[in-house]
Amino acid sequence: MPSKTLKITTAAAVLALGLLSSQPATAADSTSEAFTFGVIGDIPYGDAEIAKFPARIQDINADKDLKFVTHVGDIKNGSSVCSDEYFANIRTQFDTFEQPLVFTPGDNEWVDCHRTNNGAYNPLERLDKLREVFFNEPGKTLGATMPVKSQENLGLPENVRFNQNRVAFSVLNIQGSNNALQPWSGLGNTEATSGQLAEVKHRTEAVLNQIRDTFADAERRNDRAVVLMTQADMFDPSLLNAATVNPEILSGFRGIVQAIVEETNGFDRPVYLINGDSHVFAENQPLAEGSPWLDVYGQPAADRLQRITVDGSANATNYVRFTVAGNSSDGGNILSWEKVPFSS
Repeated sequence: MPSKTLKITTAAAVLALGLLSSQPATAADSTSEAFTFGVIGDIPYGDAEIAKFPARIQDINADKDLKFVTHVGDIKNGSSVCSDEYFANIRTQFDTFEQPLVFTPGDNEWVDCHRTNNGAYNPLERLDKLREVFFNEPGKTLGATMPVKSQENLGLPENVRFNQNRVAFSVLNIQGSNNALQPWSGLGNTEATSGQLAEVKHRTEAVLNQIRDTFADAERRNDRAVVLMTQADMFDPSLLNAATVNPEILSGFRGIVQAIVEETNGFDRPVYLINGDSHVFAENQPLAEGSPWLDVYGQPAADRLQRITVDGSANATNYVRFTVAGNSSDGGNILSWEKVPFSS
């Protein structure tokens, strides 16, 4: 298990600006130095946390060595209104990040917006609004500018990838709620609608393409590791018993997990999956030999896949600081991590 107490080394010069059109963006700093990045998710949840969110951001801003920050989705809880005004407020807060901020939407801000207490919105309309508000400049991060390669050409500007110090990063719109396949009961539906199914099909195909492209480019560049980031916890321990009885409750993830297994086993170097969604910090190898998830998904083992779930909701009292080892490290511990408590 990688150590979570590795000390941060001095980060190198600032990330290169400008969009690289043909390959995932590569930072122009020295490739010999270690660097750090931060991850949060499922925050802010509820009025009290919304009030604290600016201070949470300032705590992260105070960590001057962070190269970038990723928010792995759910910018609201599942029982509050998905209004334009709320999205605009969070965008305003996101703009105060002093590091580049990579954001992938969570199900609370569009998939679950069909619920009456969320405003009974059409989730597809809310997804369009999220893209308008948060991804109005495809190929650029929120906060400080860092170039990323996006799937804007496929209509998914939120799916991005980039490279830093021979580590490939890929941030993917994979949703909780069975990857957005659960019926929109708030709109009177007992089964997935045709529009819903079309969105899931298109988005999942784009995700699969990006996963394969990420690994292919990492192999070509001789990268040391691949880091995948998603909102969905495809290995949510609270769902394991039910999924063992009926694996179809996770049917929306099956093709994605298969692709991750195939690419991980073909890569022969460490692969890390960082997600939110289930709200409780975890670090494990969900597809290691003997894991019950192998039967749920019907896949062979992928022992090199390391999963980290960040705290969220009531547990969102910290961010996770990841350290990427310098270029002299080509072994199994490319990433290490530690939880950093917020100041209040």
